[in-house]
Amino acid sequence: MPHDRRRLVPILACLIVSGALLAAPAPKPAAKPKAAAAQPLPAPVKGATVEGITEYTLGNGLKVLLFPDPSKPSTTVNITYLVGSINENYGETGMAHLLEHLVFKPTKERHSGEKGTKIPVDVLNGLGARFNGTTWLDRTNYFVSFPAGDDNLRTILDLEADRMVNARIAQKDLWDPEAKKGEMTVVRNEFEMGENDPIRVTLQRTFAAAFEWHNYGKSTIGARTDIENVNIGRLQAFYHKYYQPDNAVLLVAGKFEEGKTLAWVNETLGRVPRPDRARPEFAIQRTYTLDPTQDGERTVTVRRVGDVQMLMAAYHIPAGSDPAYAAAEVLGQVMADEGSGRLYKALVDTKKAGFVFPFVGANREPGLALFGAQIPKEVDLDEARGIFLKTLEGVKARPVTEAEVAKARQNILKNLELTLNDSARLGVGLSEYIALGDWRLFFLHRDRIQAVTAADVQKTAEHYFKATNRTLGQFIPEAKPERAEIPAVPDVAAMVKDYKGRAAVAQGEAFDATPAAIDARTLRGALSGGMKFALLPKKTRGGMVSLRMALHFGDEQSLMNQDTAGSVAVDMLMRGTRTLDKEQLKEAFDKLKANVRIMGGAGGATVMVTTVRENLPATVKLLAEVLRQPALGQAEFDRSVSETVTALESQKSEPTTVAVTALQKHMQPWPKGHVNAALSADESIAELKALKLDAVKAFHNDFFGAAAAEVAVAGDFDAPGLKAELEQLFGAWKAPRAHTRVPAKIFKPAALNVALETPDKANAFFVAAVDFPLKDSDPDYPALLMANHLLGGGALKSRLADRIRQKEGLSYGVGSQLSVSPFEPASSWSAFAIYNPGNVDKLEKAFREEVARAIQDGFTAEELEAGKKAWLQGQAQSRSQDAELAGRLAGMLRLDRTMAFQADLEAKVQALTPAQVQEAFRKYVDPARISVAKAGDFAKAKAAAK
Repeated sequence: MPHDRRRLVPILACLIVSGALLAAPAPKPAAKPKAAAAQPLPAPVKGATVEGITEYTLGNGLKVLLFPDPSKPSTTVNITYLVGSINENYGETGMAHLLEHLVFKPTKERHSGEKGTKIPVDVLNGLGARFNGTTWLDRTNYFVSFPAGDDNLRTILDLEADRMVNARIAQKDLWDPEAKKGEMTVVRNEFEMGENDPIRVTLQRTFAAAFEWHNYGKSTIGARTDIENVNIGRLQAFYHKYYQPDNAVLLVAGKFEEGKTLAWVNETLGRVPRPDRARPEFAIQRTYTLDPTQDGERTVTVRRVGDVQMLMAAYHIPAGSDPAYAAAEVLGQVMADEGSGRLYKALVDTKKAGFVFPFVGANREPGLALFGAQIPKEVDLDEARGIFLKTLEGVKARPVTEAEVAKARQNILKNLELTLNDSARLGVGLSEYIALGDWRLFFLHRDRIQAVTAADVQKTAEHYFKATNRTLGQFIPEAKPERAEIPAVPDVAAMVKDYKGRAAVAQGEAFDATPAAIDARTLRGALSGGMKFALLPKKTRGGMVSLRMALHFGDEQSLMNQDTAGSVAVDMLMRGTRTLDKEQLKEAFDKLKANVRIMGGAGGATVMVTTVRENLPATVKLLAEVLRQPALGQAEFDRSVSETVTALESQKSEPTTVAVTALQKHMQPWPKGHVNAALSADESIAELKALKLDAVKAFHNDFFGAAAAEVAVAGDFDAPGLKAELEQLFGAWKAPRAHTRVPAKIFKPAALNVALETPDKANAFFVAAVDFPLKDSDPDYPALLMANHLLGGGALKSRLADRIRQKEGLSYGVGSQLSVSPFEPASSWSAFAIYNPGNVDKLEKAFREEVARAIQDGFTAEELEAGKKAWLQGQAQSRSQDAELAGRLAGMLRLDRTMAFQADLEAKVQALTPAQVQEAFRKYVDPARISVAKAGDFAKAKAAAK
């Protein structure tokens, strides 16, 4: 896939799960009771039904929400516990987050190799599930999305019941002093990862200064000292108190039988006994600590190594359930929306800032509306601060307009509607509203957004956005300070008691997304000019439809020295057309309920679109205007360059960027100017500053066209009508310069092992790679694919994760990936890890030992079978997502393949033996040729060790 090398993206997906350490154990609380023996259970009590979601309450107090959606071939289970950092006491910061980590560990009933059971992570990986846990201020949630099926659903319900009752929360899982390992170091590694990020650090300091007493001023990950010294007895007591059925809400969304599922929920989670809340160890106290009304400006300054400046301003606002919150959210969009927001126009358009952003917190208790701006280091911070504050607090002099509110309201409602149309997304998203007090607040909030007026927003701005309610970077005393009184939390029960909601969104069809079914339904062909198409129409919930388009540019010779011009040309596509400026274009897509993203560079562009059936024709027509007639004006060109330079400046001293760039340059030493040549941040910045608009215009004129292109659409749409429209819009569009694919190449460089210093960075990054000749049509590919999955590709469950994360606690994120070309034998295998720089030798030693073990000993039959099942179910899960399916179909068009290739690959994977997997890994991954790049503050770590 073409990519924009100006924006260096880390080759890892951050996992939101966690762990921690302890001090001497406190007295152990009363043991949490196990599930009672089978006995008759009270029937669930049916509650409210709103727009397709029905609430039930079980006899033990657990609330259950059922949201059937037969159009989804997958099911999502989300459980929300009403506990977050707000519930933590002195010395307990990070406890809610620690428990999020530890419930993925073995439980009292689930031990590997004992009675045939599997630990939670093994169970989830075995289903090919997508899963995670997240901790926030007012809640903790765990969600699992998996291929629909009675057995899978029952397995997940059993797992959630077991984790609620039987999590061990054991000392040795946190920190074993003798072995010197445990989950504590993993969580500390995650903490250090955040300490590397100037935005996250400044955000946390601003929150801490804004709240004097309330726990919202504390980060959910906790203080470093609490992570390292958490008391195991207090942590166990925290678990026993809050992880209980009467403090949780379970939601099942997607494809399932409602009656059968409700009975299963009652038989599994319904048997977990409700605790005796009269006992002190189980009593949940109502939170009552609130900050007094702020009585003057507050300031906070962070001084660290970095490359850009930051401004943040935070204002206290009401709770997320308060009717006034809707106006506050709209105000956030009016102020900081990209393109049309007041801050954007005042700072980004004038090159005083690289970007601006809003963060309007919806919390159970009064929270913050926070705005930020990233300021290039060459810009005077005092001048930028003056503009920043004048814009935020100058609403009285420059009132909010109806047009601004209409645009903001439309954008928010679009995203709410797209969420409502996706049962999996809504199933997880409702956790936030459950935390506010009731899931029905999602719909009530939508209605409030719809009703917000300019007068409401103006009133909110004048009342809350004032200097005496602000936390920034300075303090100025005033003779007559103003106050911003914060209302009490509303009575949510009374608010939602008689709420009925709107009509439920129309259901889609039940489509079995097997390769054969996909091929049978897909219409393939080519337009008159050469663009290939694959159209897969099917009924979906809310008429959702996804489009993926790929355009390919030039050839090896014509693309020489065009990388920067091509990247900026692609970036400018969504910055306006010849008839619409950037703001108008965004508004037009919002009206069409369309999310549109365009990525790429000199090699080509990829377009991703999600919208609804009735708006697809108009969306495609507008997309054609974006691609064929971009404005390419001087002002937006200047902004594009400025924003990208600022982004590169912020990343150039980051360990991930430094290590990845070094390894890319070593592994792929293409000559300067070649389209595949790796550029450092400084090199990219220099090229951007030297770039002229005429070069960008010339690139678009010479290289853009649809003769070498693919488009795939999956979802609810009229296939014949869309085909005709694609022909009209793109059939005759050809580029003056024809496309010939630039071939990939392996260089087989000598092994590199380099350590690069990144001063004052708490976290380090490790990346290793080796290249070899292989294509994805070669007989060895399935076996090597599975070897990578078992060694480092299986989420939390893999050889590398087991050793480096789970057993030794050295890394928060570790894994591997296989990149295999479908065209020529030019491929690579790589691995990565984030870690404390003091552990550099331990981490590399563990990595090399696991690679050697895979080569020498291979993988067990049991390990392989579990890996096959997880990978195959993961493939099925991917095909059930229309956006991913459209991407797959587009990729196969370029290769003249159908889903039969995928079916054949899955059959070959299923037939693999351990010997084949070991032999493939041994054949292609030569330890002597693996190159390694490490970046971190190793000097500081060495000095600390001495």
